[in-house]
Amino acid sequence: MLDFNNVTVVLVNTSHPGNIGASARALKNMGLSQLTLVQPEQFPSGIAVGRAASAVDILERARIVDSLQQAVADCGLVIGASARSRKLPWPMLSPEQAAGKVIDELAQNKVALVFGREDAGLNNDELQLCHFHVQIPTDEDYRSLNLAAAVMVICYELHKAGLVKCDIVSKGEDEFWDQAKATGEQVEHFYQHLQRVMIAINFHDPENPRQLMQRMRRLFGRIRIDVMEMNILRGILTNIEQKIEQKQKIDNT
Repeated sequence: MLDFNNVTVVLVNTSHPGNIGASARALKNMGLSQLTLVQPEQFPSGIAVGRAASAVDILERARIVDSLQQAVADCGLVIGASARSRKLPWPMLSPEQAAGKVIDELAQNKVALVFGREDAGLNNDELQLCHFHVQIPTDEDYRSLNLAAAVMVICYELHKAGLVKCDIVSKGEDEFWDQAKATGEQVEHFYQHLQRVMIAINFHDPENPRQLMQRMRRLFGRIRIDVMEMNILRGILTNIEQKIEQKQKIDNT
């Protein structure tokens, strides 16, 4: 069996504690153990404990944070569940594709599988923190899927892909990459740096953004830059800032 300790399931602003307990049970059924809760409305809860059955240990270890950005700060791969199409299309995966991507990167990166609110899912800002979106195909006449059921579907696909991977690894096949992917925290610092430089060179007007930063997020999220590439990009931005500062000094003399 693969070790899924690098994978955390993140539940955002869950309103019903029963869904937290049922999700914990789904994790344990499928060999996962890491649960992160972003501002749950009711937790700890006896209802959650009751629904967790024999997975109470996962509830006891659950990490509680104030924001999704905090939850994924150390993750190199973030996949968010989304049932709605967006004005700005984002790379979309099926549950099977999502599981395959997690398995491929499991050894190199921490991974977050993010699920939103029962009534509204993830908002646009939260979805933009994800490298990929995953959509569970449902019948067109009834698309609403229970939160814990959605967690089970994705965890099942991950467990199934893990079984396949174990068989492949036993035959001597593996995937290699020379650098770890940039973490969520590193990427957020890069976006802040990029926006600051684009404003400084009059390329970006925050008063009239025209989805520029969202599109830049989509671009780099699709590329999935690694740590070395991140350092190169930050170095370029810093050099631009230095050139701007030098020019300003010359202009002021």
